[in-house]
Amino acid sequence: MKKALLAPLLIACLPLAAGDLHGKVVCKGVPNCDGAVVYVGAIAGETFPVPKEHAKIDQKDQMFLPRVLAVQTGSTVDFLNSDVVLHSVFARDACAEKFDLGVWSRGEIRSYTFKQECVATILCNVHPEMIAFVVAVPTPYFAMVKRDGSYRVHDVPDGAYTVKIWHEKLKAAQKAVTVAGLTEAALEITK
Repeated sequence: MKKALLAPLLIACLPLAAGDLHGKVVCKGVPNCDGAVVYVGAIAGETFPVPKEHAKIDQKDQMFLPRVLAVQTGSTVDFLNSDVVLHSVFARDACAEKFDLGVWSRGEIRSYTFKQECVATILCNVHPEMIAFVVAVPTPYFAMVKRDGSYRVHDVPDGAYTVKIWHEKLKAAQKAVTVAGLTEAALEITK
């Protein structure tokens, strides 16, 4: 009798099967897909632990590096100034609470935590030509798209999801995708 009760409990404790979601993104209207982000949208009733390690954006040669950074919501991003000149970091987006970290010198780091799903445009008051984007997504299932349009999102549990794509020069798009092990999904984004 005990064995009969134990078996369903053990099965219930096994992790859900997971696979990789991969494929190609067609970015119509731009030369390549560099800087695009593919991610699984919010999953009803699911929450995910916040990453402990901070993501990083460097200010070097009067550029933000990387120009596009994807993070899970709740993540803290450290902004480092590696230049000999002063830099600042601010965002005017309401989803990023219109934060302003002020101005600081070489070697200093200022941080900001992205609390909600957001595409934040990151700017520098000292150098208005500098621009970057932080794409804060609601799940840990995301990937940067390569120049050729290929992408791979690792360890996505089997299930039905809304997969979203963002690119700074194109309209955001989404597609319903059912993941079952290794799953391929073609995506498209246009102007």
